[in-house]
Amino acid sequence: MKSHEVIKNAVEEPGVKAVAATLKVSAALVYKWCEPPADPGDPDQSGARNPLDRVRDLYTVTRDIRLVRWLCNQAGGFFVANPAPADKSHGRDHAFYVQTRGLVRDFSHLLDTVTESVEDDQSVDDHEAEQIRQRWEDLKANLEHFVTLCETGHFRIKKPR
Repeated sequence: MKSHEVIKNAVEEPGVKAVAATLKVSAALVYKWCEPPADPGDPDQSGARNPLDRVRDLYTVTRDIRLVRWLCNQAGGFFVANPAPADKSHGRDHAFYVQTRGLVRDFSHLLDTVTESVEDDQSVDDHEAEQIRQRWEDLKANLEHFVTLCETGHFRIKKPR
């Protein structure tokens, strides 16, 4: 779906006026967000870039995954990147072991972060909690990536005969 279509569908239930009032913008602006750009080759032409395109642009400029993770967390979930095709130049069994070692390493980093947080003062402060959260998000994303690769048949090891 195009971003304007997503917005159009999203504002349907609460209504354009309710969305506009909550966001403290005009209903005309919200209606404008629901329309395709006048010229598909120039999305800035209408002068009313929608918020989804702006968030995408913010991520494109910064490449900071925390933006996407925060938004997903606000929606009650978490972000998992689509897996890149597995590198088959070393064989599938090699890729499987590389992925597995990576998961064990990520889990070890998470445990190290938790241990370091508690050892110094027997508590976890806000900064330490944020470090733990980031390690956990990295581990969840990598584990989901691994499972997706398994489900798509990237790790089919043939038994020796």
